[in-house]
Amino acid sequence: MTRSDGYLLDNRRDEAGERFDAFADLFDPTTFRHLEGLGVGPGWRCWEVGAGGTSVVSWLAKKVGPTGKVVATDIDTSRLAPAARPPVEVRVHDVGAEEPPGEGFDLVHARLVLVHVPDRERALRSMAGALRSGGRLLVEDADPALQPLPCPEEHGPEQQLANRLRHGFRKLLADRGADLSYGRRLPRLLREAGLLRVEADAYFPVASPACAALESATVRQIRGDLVAAGLATDEDIDRHLANVASGGMDLATAPMISAWGRKN
Repeated sequence: MTRSDGYLLDNRRDEAGERFDAFADLFDPTTFRHLEGLGVGPGWRCWEVGAGGTSVVSWLAKKVGPTGKVVATDIDTSRLAPAARPPVEVRVHDVGAEEPPGEGFDLVHARLVLVHVPDRERALRSMAGALRSGGRLLVEDADPALQPLPCPEEHGPEQQLANRLRHGFRKLLADRGADLSYGRRLPRLLREAGLLRVEADAYFPVASPACAALESATVRQIRGDLVAAGLATDEDIDRHLANVASGGMDLATAPMISAWGRKN
């Protein structure tokens, strides 16, 4: 993911790798279905924005083949090193502050990125502007305000604690400029960016091992921030992590809204 200096979920933390693995398990099937539908194939030039990990980049590289190109960008590219070979080019880049790393792309894609970018309006304009005529833009982002709870069925103290900690997490994100209702705006924003044939859908995992893995890694990564802000105690967090590890909780994620369109 692309981040600002205040980004809460730093790619350099050990837990970031666990989070990227969980995102891949949860969301890659949806992302790949949309990319297949957009026609990604041999020879395409693609920009993967705020790539973070390698799962989508590697998939795109196989699709575009040796005659294509995948430009994978992020502010922190430390986890992209395994994918940095032709047709993949890895670049350090801030989508919210810098010019695009090229133009005439057949595809520009960002997943779970723009919600965290302070100047997300500029970022979206930059992404749309980097497309060739007829090029496709696919933006996928969370909408935590649409469904804010890790435990939508709050039927016991374990679920109540999980939901309280998630409330603290959302506050930390909002304090750093994240837009927690961004996902629902994507169809309108893509139309306003001049894209045609805009469509969108949403994916909402309710319970899976990957949801639990994501919850554990995220809470461990932000533990110090939650405690420092007075939003939780170390005892709260230890208890919650033990509850997650027990396997007896149905843990959900925020809905991920995917929106796509074509440049005139």
